[in-house]
Amino acid sequence: MKLATLRDGTRDGTLLVVSRDLRIAHKADHIAPTLQAALDDWAYAAPQLEQLFTDLIAVPPKRAFELEVAQLMAPLPRAYQFADASSYLIHAELICRSRGETMPDGYKKDPLMYQGCSAPFLGPREDIVAASEDFGIDLEMELAAITGDVPMGIERDKAADQIRLFMLLNDVSLRGLTGAELAKRFGFLHSKPPSSFAPVAVTPDEFTGAWDGRRLHGTVRAWVNGELLGEPDAGEDMQFDFPRLIAHAAKTRPLPAGSVIGGGTVSNRDRAKGAGCLFERRAEEIIAGGEAKTPFLKFGDTVRIEMFDDTGRSIFGAIEQRVAQTPAKGAPAPAPEAGAGATPDAAAS
Repeated sequence: MKLATLRDGTRDGTLLVVSRDLRIAHKADHIAPTLQAALDDWAYAAPQLEQLFTDLIAVPPKRAFELEVAQLMAPLPRAYQFADASSYLIHAELICRSRGETMPDGYKKDPLMYQGCSAPFLGPREDIVAASEDFGIDLEMELAAITGDVPMGIERDKAADQIRLFMLLNDVSLRGLTGAELAKRFGFLHSKPPSSFAPVAVTPDEFTGAWDGRRLHGTVRAWVNGELLGEPDAGEDMQFDFPRLIAHAAKTRPLPAGSVIGGGTVSNRDRAKGAGCLFERRAEEIIAGGEAKTPFLKFGDTVRIEMFDDTGRSIFGAIEQRVAQTPAKGAPAPAPEAGAGATPDAAAS
């Protein structure tokens, strides 16, 4: 089934069930008021939501209505936890090679993961906002899993059972701030602002053969100002699969229902499929023997990210965003910190 959240003036919105073709929706607040409430009582809510989804496809109820994407929040507007990984090692390899460095062996043995900004999550049509273009505004096409209650120390083979939904996201990064933060050896903060999400969250059963219990296969495409940036397959070249990522995140702590686990920038070794972010394209330009020519995002630029099934149908709906400057508050925008881009560990972003 496919679930969304209608903007209603509250922090968490109203839960919607959405048809498979993303055309119509029905409020589900008589089952659970919000997606988080449904996740908290999944055994009770899921069968009823599934029945409403089935009815919506077969004979739409009288109170069904046309879905207006502009009225949607992120499917899960805020989460108890957002842990984002870097599972596609070609992404890290490219960054390291562009700096004339060798990728550390540890990158191949254990997932890279950090605590991301879990509130707010941006809706599919909300602007990417930043104080300055000098921050190096970048997009990253990613997939993420929403979990149920995951016990601490869960085994990888059992972790897949805790995946409730998948989401498509744009993990916005501010590359001009990344290096200085990592140089402090304490992780990301300012360089990882709120991420944005596609219109609907989707249960694993909707993917049939595309979900193999570990990886979600399918083409993800990203455009900047209408120009295709990349179209990699999310199931290829994913070194650390979703069950492995969930087990890693739960190594020393339980994960509450509604935790979001990101898989990192989708990227393939077949570079004919393009880049998963602007950072990768710039790295390729440097490796080719020159300097980075592709600019990071500028105010007024547009970004579109979408995933398609093998028939060419949109699965999650599209993220469509404009890049905008943070409204002025009487003070100049802060400059990037000294040392930005100085460390090889920036490949983890």
